[in-house]
Amino acid sequence: MQFLERLRALAADPDFRHGARDMASPSLGLAAWGLVTGVAMVKSGLSLPLACGMSLLVFAGSAQLTALPLIASGAPLWVVLATAFCVNLRFVIFSAQWRNYFAHLPRVRRLTLTYFAADLNFVYFVKRYPDPVPAAGQRRYFWGGVAVNWPAWQLCSFTGILLADRIPTHWGIGFAGVLALLGLSYSLLTEKMLWWVAVTAGAVSIATYGLPLKLNILCAIVAAGAVGWWLDARQGRA
Repeated sequence: MQFLERLRALAADPDFRHGARDMASPSLGLAAWGLVTGVAMVKSGLSLPLACGMSLLVFAGSAQLTALPLIASGAPLWVVLATAFCVNLRFVIFSAQWRNYFAHLPRVRRLTLTYFAADLNFVYFVKRYPDPVPAAGQRRYFWGGVAVNWPAWQLCSFTGILLADRIPTHWGIGFAGVLALLGLSYSLLTEKMLWWVAVTAGAVSIATYGLPLKLNILCAIVAAGAVGWWLDARQGRA
């Protein structure tokens, strides 16, 4: 009963509601992305238990979509792990920023936040709290976004897993997922430097598309990281 009362109080909190409203706006894109990921896991040869476990444990759509073709093609484990790691390197940057807000929390709570923290959670949170200091209402706002983001992703991912064999390819679900990723990427391009990084990643990925084992992704990540580092160093000297 006490737990239910706490949930009701949290749901009525204005910061929690604000976080949920902000996350509701991109929910259709998240739904398409989750559905595509669920279908892709089954089409790549994963069994239903493995696909469901991957959805719950990994909870990283870009890493999942990147790793699945490698798994299906029988790529070495180190290639799969290295590719997924590189794709998710952005969360190291996100975590450095989250630290300014949540470093004072106990380790168990920080680990819990880490699991639920996603790209859009970060984008909307930083917009809501531009000053990197702890403040009242921040965790409630964070959990408001999670209350929309995580269930929407898992529900659509599981739907894709269960209905993968019944969704015709001519529906263009994969293209919908690409559009969702493009929308997410565009929301993150808030500076000129980030545009250069994105253009570099796209150009290198296309130029090296013929490489085996999807190594063009690693090449794009390395090139984009190098360009970002170089531009950041130039700004620091200026």
